[in-house]
Amino acid sequence: MTRITGATRVAGVVGQPIAHSMSPILHNAWLAAAGIDGVYAPFAVRPEAFETFVRGLRGGSVAGLNVTVPFKTMALSLADEVSDRARLAQAANVLVFRADGAILADNTDGLGLLAAFAVQAPGFEPAAAPVAILGAGGGARGAAAAFLSAGATDIRVINRTVARAEEIAADLGPTVRAYGLDQAGLAFAGVGALINATSAGLSGTGSLDLPIAATPETAVVMDMVYKPLLTPFLAQAQALGRHTVDGLEMLIGQAIPAFHAFFGQTPPTSVDVRTLAKQALGL
Repeated sequence: MTRITGATRVAGVVGQPIAHSMSPILHNAWLAAAGIDGVYAPFAVRPEAFETFVRGLRGGSVAGLNVTVPFKTMALSLADEVSDRARLAQAANVLVFRADGAILADNTDGLGLLAAFAVQAPGFEPAAAPVAILGAGGGARGAAAAFLSAGATDIRVINRTVARAEEIAADLGPTVRAYGLDQAGLAFAGVGALINATSAGLSGTGSLDLPIAATPETAVVMDMVYKPLLTPFLAQAQALGRHTVDGLEMLIGQAIPAFHAFFGQTPPTSVDVRTLAKQALGL
């Protein structure tokens, strides 16, 4: 059992709902393996109380927070300093509370996405072929920003409401283009990667009639969702022979720089946090 004292460094994750989060499992396993006097806790906060909650942490009594839905955009607006990554994504999944009272906002989701590709599709080159991204929310925007920073020169954002995809394209520049769902086959043609950045559709109980078969056989297909680990979207891609990347690997990838921001060091590699998370998911 972790012994918590007045010297224990505290961080956590905030969202609503939050009970499903795997982040405490990852961070606390790393803390134990590294021998750090720290603890990482989940915080369930009502949406109307989020701003008060964050402002009350100024001064560094809590080292920092990971931020998940539905608070990523609001978290960005509460920060005093914003990283380039968070500014591009227009969302923050990391808040760091400095001792001088300042709140720093960052976004490590894009780093996590690219890290997931590096682990599960090691031959993938972001700039080698077009990239297609499903959705136009914060996840899609963050993914587009990450691929843009990695050198991608043709990023295609596909969304049911084209105007929302067009907003991302307008913000990120001519490298990013918007498509409607009725243009998915065109958008999928020749891509090196297809990312589902929605939280519904093929990742949940619903269904989207998307022509995944229009992607090249060499395309890598990813879903940001990690529960279930093998989403219907990824199952369909695998049935077509496509290489896949899952959302759990992205979660781990974004957690590594967040851990460093909160606890001052890179998490140890001696602990297999993926296996721990899969066990918690009942896999």
